[in-house]
Amino acid sequence: MPIVTLKPSGKTVEAAEGSTILEAILASGEKFTSKCGGEAKCGSCHVYVPEGRKTLTKIQRLENERLDTIVGVATPSRLACQARIGTENITVEILSFI
Repeated sequence: MPIVTLKPSGKTVEAAEGSTILEAILASGEKFTSKCGGEAKCGSCHVYVPEGRKTLTKIQRLENERLDTIVGVATPSRLACQARIGTENITVEILSFI
């Protein structure tokens, strides 16, 4: 199973292939905000994936539209509730301005 490393805490958690980044973060016990229940409506689960993002599922229309409304979006941006984990390890940066 892929390992998800959370920054800045350094926590790691094993995640099942096909699970979301949000599921992995919550499984780690990390304090994290997700207001809409994983429906890509709020953008509160915006994270950066600086390592391993090519193994994630591609950004779909709904996620892309929500990212377009968020301040601070960059190349490694994903919504944790929409990005599904592939077969490789990833690093997820939980943003401090959320």
